[in-house]
Amino acid sequence: MNFTGANILSVEQFDRDSIAEIFATADRMLPYARRQKRTRVLDGAILGNLFFEPSTRTRVSFGTAFNLLGGEVRETTGMESSALTKGESLYDTARVLSSYSDVIAMRHPKSGSVAEFAQGSRVPVLNGGDGANEHPTQALLDLYTIKKELAYHGHDVDGMHICMMGDLKFGRTVHSLSRLLAMYNKVRFTLISPRELAMPDSVLDVLAQAGHQVTVTDQMSGSSDADIIYQTRIQQERFTTPQEADMYRGKFRLNSEIYTKHYKPNTVIMHPLPRDSRAEANELDNDLNQNPNLAIFRQADNGVLIRMALFALTLGVADIVDRYETEVPWFSDKRNV
Repeated sequence: MNFTGANILSVEQFDRDSIAEIFATADRMLPYARRQKRTRVLDGAILGNLFFEPSTRTRVSFGTAFNLLGGEVRETTGMESSALTKGESLYDTARVLSSYSDVIAMRHPKSGSVAEFAQGSRVPVLNGGDGANEHPTQALLDLYTIKKELAYHGHDVDGMHICMMGDLKFGRTVHSLSRLLAMYNKVRFTLISPRELAMPDSVLDVLAQAGHQVTVTDQMSGSSDADIIYQTRIQQERFTTPQEADMYRGKFRLNSEIYTKHYKPNTVIMHPLPRDSRAEANELDNDLNQNPNLAIFRQADNGVLIRMALFALTLGVADIVDRYETEVPWFSDKRNV
């Protein structure tokens, strides 16, 4: 894949070689992400951070990643603060805002909207999530995390067993991650959800065509040898009413007792966040917070690395980042903890 000037809209753009290039670039970003060094390779560049749907980690990590490369960030948050509420088309919005930016990161509640926006943009567009469709940068950081966590235990993605649990119908993170994992060999999938929130057939077809073993169930038993548990929250914003979402909230919870009962001692726990910690949901109990296999915060940290890598690649500076680096005089080793 030629990344320079490219839009990042879907995981279907990638093959294993391009994924390896992204991950190798992300590895080189670690000293900058940890503030051991700084680089000004994107000095003078502007990121248009357009988030028309609520976001914390994705929005802030896109902005942080760009700042760490020396660039500046301009943000639009919420549909109500944009001209889209006045009837402006995505194409017109793209034509205007891309003239103010060198690259755009965008989230929108409608499936396919980011690709539609990219048709009018004059600069590269990175998909930060489009409705229930895809979340390609999240899938990349998830796969990057999986590779690192498995490597720590002496394993690889090829041949692993992943258990995905929760809202698999509307959870765009599991859609994109499944499509990425389909590129690997002999991955076992156990998909646990209420029957009404099962993984879409379009994703199951991709896994079947790639020859992977897939088990679809509404029971937590049968996944005791999983290498990864990837849990998702009930996507309340995708339901017609909050009451409809409440029917499924709290159906699949994970705490220390359940983890010990159903999974092996080194099974890695992942979640794209935010985890729903309200009593009626409590997806991942706080009693797991000290479990060394809880990778959710390492996962979030990896989002900055992956997004730094994507900015560096799409703007054509990945190979010259170190030419513009300097020391950070106030660096604290506490950031390595």
